[in-house]
Amino acid sequence: MDALSLIDSWPVNNVAAAIMRRDGSTAARGDTLQLFRVASISKVITTWATLVAVEEGSIGLDSLVGQPDCTLRHLLSHAGGYGFDRTEPIATPGRRRIYSNTGIELAADAVGRATDMPFARYLSEAVLDPLQLTQTQLRGSPAHGIWSTVADMMRLLAEITEPKLLAASTVAHATSVQFADLSGVVPGVGSFRPCPWGLGVEIRGLKIPHWTGASNSPATFGHFGGAGTMLWVDPVAGVSVVVLTDRPFDEWSADALRLWPEFSDAALAES
Repeated sequence: MDALSLIDSWPVNNVAAAIMRRDGSTAARGDTLQLFRVASISKVITTWATLVAVEEGSIGLDSLVGQPDCTLRHLLSHAGGYGFDRTEPIATPGRRRIYSNTGIELAADAVGRATDMPFARYLSEAVLDPLQLTQTQLRGSPAHGIWSTVADMMRLLAEITEPKLLAASTVAHATSVQFADLSGVVPGVGSFRPCPWGLGVEIRGLKIPHWTGASNSPATFGHFGGAGTMLWVDPVAGVSVVVLTDRPFDEWSADALRLWPEFSDAALAES
């Protein structure tokens, strides 16, 4: 059975997926034009726009944002000391890896102020329009409120793996570990010491268990979302995947944490 056919038996109402390889070959299954809420994959897209602003000189990764001594870099790597959805900090910056929607929202607000335009407009002008992500929409929080299609996410993956909007060195930095010694929790998966994270993307590292496959390299980076969505890039294998569903992760987390790794390993085995 090929990897993409595995999604046919998943316990979800609607699902679409794609696999992309370094040689340029792609394969997809399901309705690639159906809109799904990508949930926390939004953080990857929001970070991409933020990095465009950094390269333009509008703001710096070490610019202070939020509580004292907190920087944009802290916020994008979940090291800013903010809780999941709390506006008041619960720790000092750089001490723990605390997964935070608030941190990403603060980062987006800072970009909006620095560029003198609403973040939604900047996101469109900096990322969505240049990449022709014509169906991708920000509906609310830049941390979890983006809707998109597999077709658009394939264009995003193409940009991540062969960037046109950002310098390759910026992408390499963003997908390398920030604040390497921090421990923390990947929500719904487990607690890890250390818990590696880049800028806007989780880095697999040596985490066990994990939502990617057993065959994924430690350099694999990406994100999954509470809407039952996942996206990863394995730069060692030269394989990238995106899967969008419409069933909240919490409703099938036990199945998802079995089926996502199975799918991931099958995709890698076919490369």
